Amino acid sequence: MKNNSKFFCNKECEYFPCHPTDNPDDFNCLFCYCPLYALGDKCGGNFKFLEDGTKDCSSCMGAHSPEAFDRIMSKWAEISELAKKK
Repeated sequence: MKNNSKFFCNKECEYFPCHPTDNPDDFNCLFCYCPLYALGDKCGGNFKFLEDGTKDCSSCMGAHSPEAFDRIMSKWAEISELAKKK
């Protein structure tokens, strides 16, 4: 997949890949920081909460799949509502 508005792969990044992957060519860097993080337990990703309450997303590839753009945009209304409340 070529870099475009829905997918960008930055293999020159010093942190690439930031999550373990078997398919580095399909690693989407567009959402380097996942917008769904703020949704807490409603993000739909593969996460866990650590003892201190920190959300650990190190096992989640939701923001880094080729389909990430459409998945994140489908939850944009929820993110927007959260921003309005703060």
